[in-house]
Parts: sequence; structure tokens; C-alpha cells
Amino acid sequence: MLVIGIAGTELTAQERDWLQHDACAGVILFTRNFASRAQVAELSQAIRAAAPRPQLVCVDQEGGRVQRFREGYSVLPPLEDFGALFARDRDGALELAQEHAWLMASEIKASGVDLSFAPVVDLGRGNRAIGNRAFSADPSVVAEFTRAYVRGMHQAGMAATLKHFPGHGSVLEDTHFDDAVDPRPLEEIRALDLVPFVAGIEAKADAVMMAHVVYPQVAPEPAGYSKRWIEEILRQEMGFRGVVFSDDIGMAAAFSAGGIKQRVDLHLDAGCDVVLVCHPELVEESLKAVEGRTLNTMALTGLIGGGPMGWDNLLADGHYRASRTRLEGLA
Repeated sequence: MLVIGIAGTELTAQERDWLQHDACAGVILFTRNFASRAQVAELSQAIRAAAPRPQLVCVDQEGGRVQRFREGYSVLPPLEDFGALFARDRDGALELAQEHAWLMASEIKASGVDLSFAPVVDLGRGNRAIGNRAFSADPSVVAEFTRAYVRGMHQAGMAATLKHFPGHGSVLEDTHFDDAVDPRPLEEIRALDLVPFVAGIEAKADAVMMAHVVYPQVAPEPAGYSKRWIEEILRQEMGFRGVVFSDDIGMAAAFSAGGIKQRVDLHLDAGCDVVLVCHPELVEESLKAVEGRTLNTMALTGLIGGGPMGWDNLLADGHYRASRTRLEGLA
């Protein structure tokens, strides 16, 4: 299945046609798709109305520099701020991280959007793409925050997605722009980068997003289209039973798979349930690439939220007002 990107703040005729395709399972929104809270809610409703089957509407609303919806939404501090607080006040930091998750998820759901791809559980070890999106460089600290964050998202009624498996934080390159190779052996990755993923799976995280990183001592191809990483390590050894997302196949590090059809095929063949096609110019070819495939159209059902609380009810909620005040104090 595919989750696709669209161009603007309203659906075009062509995008409505894409939503009719059997393989289209949802839409991921970006800043280009945002004008206001009301507009996002209308766009989410239009996406669902245009499709013959349930659609997952999703976004990256992590906080810090990765926050697609801003005007009218809480100022969400980056996850690194919680790691800094942890050294002084462990319990307070974990409690605030859980509030961050609840607040973020509650605002997204109030907007009619099902899912924010969170939390980032990569280690903060200098990667250009991750930076202050990571809680800490310490795996045990990130593991504690992972449990708290998953708990907060679940409290708000939102599924949690651990990213980027098996760990993007220990290489320098940003896979949006460059290939990334992590030369470490599996034993070292297990002892460090996989620790937060183990914690997140134990906390009943619902989904995992793969990294476009090559770990040549483990498998020759990037993790996102590696059966070794997805089927053997994530599924069999770690016991993960949720949904596996690719990262965006429009990123530079995905080019090694070949053309669009090859990228889609390799990710699905390796065990990804869903391929992210964030660039609208790649959607048409990606939809053609999956024609004739047997698709698991039920895989995303559990990620689609129930009814949103709605902004009026959320704004009247005392918990919401208190959480917003506490987190804006940290920001």
C-alpha cells in the first residue's frame, strides 16, 4: 500500500483520482498543505470523502524544527530539551515528555488527522537529520522517554510510530540528501541503537518507520528494503507485530534501489506494509508500480483514529490548558 503526498491546501481533480486507486491507503500532510486549523480539518474530511475506503491522514508533528502545523497550535519544544532536563529531574522530565506526547496528539486529532509519526527514538549522536529531534545520546535514557512518549500518545487515542529503525542517529549523513552507511557490527547496534526500539515495542507501539541507512555488516541493502532487518530482526527476533512504514522513497538515500517501480517493489517485497510517497510528482508512477499486487488493505485500520475531540472541546479541557502552559514554559 501507499501513503501519498498532495500538492496544496485543497485536493485537485488528479489527487481525487489517486484516492480512488486500490493501493492508496492514506495521505501525508506537510507545511505546504497547511493554512489554518479549520482548513486542515476540511482537507482531512475531503480526503476521506473522495476515497472509496478508509484513509489514514498523517503528518510529522514532532515539535522543534519538525512541526508542520504551527499557527494556532502549541509551541512544541524539541525532544532534546527533555533529555537536558532529565539530568536534573528524571521524573519531571519523563512526566513532561508524556504531556508533550498527549498535547501533540490531542491537537492533531482535534484537526481531524489520525496520526503524527512520532516519537523519534534515534540516539542523539550527531546525525545531521536528527540533531535535536533526539531525546539523548544515552540508549537507556532514550528507552525511558520512549515508554513515556508512547504512553502519552496512547492516552490521547493516537497510535505511536517508532522511527527510524534500526537507528539513524549514529551516522553523520542526512538521508534526505546523501547515502548513509553505518559500518558497525550488529552486536554494537543491538547494545545501543536498538535499545529504545525494544522499549517501544514492549510499550505496545503500533508502527515502526524504517531508516534509509545501510548497515553493511548486517545486510548489503538499506534497512528499508532489507528482509534481514524487517522480517528476521524486527519481526522474528524482536517480536514486532505492528505496521512497518518505509521512509519517503523520494529521499536521496532511496535512489540506490533504482527507479520508482524498483523502489516501491523492493520495499514491499522486503516486508514494508506501507510505502511513503511524499512527493506528488512521484505518485502516478508509484500507483502504476503496484498494479497487480496483492495488497494488505487492512494493515492500517488500527492506526486510523476514532472521532476527534474537536477544537472547541479541546480548548475547554483543563488538562489541555495546563499541559500547554507547562510545555510552553519549557520551550
